[in-house]
Amino acid sequence: METAAVIWMIMLLAVAAAAAALAVPRREARANRHPAPPSAAERYADEVAAAADHAAGAARRSRVAWEIAQEDVDAAWAAYDAADGEARRCRAAAVFPVLRQRRTRAEIADRTRCLHRSALAACRRKELSIAQLNEVLAHRGPWNPRKHPVAQETALRAAVAEHRFAAYQAAVERERSAWAEAEQAAVALRSLRAEALAATTSAGRDLRPEDSRRAEQWSPAEPVARPANARLAVH
Repeated sequence: METAAVIWMIMLLAVAAAAAALAVPRREARANRHPAPPSAAERYADEVAAAADHAAGAARRSRVAWEIAQEDVDAAWAAYDAADGEARRCRAAAVFPVLRQRRTRAEIADRTRCLHRSALAACRRKELSIAQLNEVLAHRGPWNPRKHPVAQETALRAAVAEHRFAAYQAAVERERSAWAEAEQAAVALRSLRAEALAATTSAGRDLRPEDSRRAEQWSPAEPVARPANARLAVH
């Protein structure tokens, strides 16, 4: 009887130990299914990190927009420089005197049609603005259809140079505006990344390599400066 009692006791102890061993993983699983909610400091750190990531995207887009604006300035200046050179060549050719003679109605009509065709073609090529085209068609200012075709072409080339220069000035203003926006985006990004770094440290989290990297330090430096020799070729 004593032997049987010992055996029963051993069996009961084994069953109890097995039940305890099975209960521990269940308690751990239940605990894992319900993790502790993040603290206020951790939530703030997550929010600031998300804001910094959003600001990084905005800064990149602003940087790209500024670089495109710089390219537009270069292209506008090249177009003006070419138009200015053409206007200078026409003006030099117009120095030679033209014999004055009485013009017939047919000749004046022909010169008028030629002037209108040239102005319309230049406007379609975006070498003249709509306002300039209206001046030509209304024969206001230098647009006298009675003038010799050489004089008309000289006036047209001067108008093209004027239009190109106005386009260049507009491109410079757009570039300056894009530079200001890119600079503001860079400042906001640096501020948010510094704040995110401080919030992560305050929340007691270990810093990851991407958390501790420096804020983007690039700066657009300076907007495009207008060339000192920029001027209209002919008035």
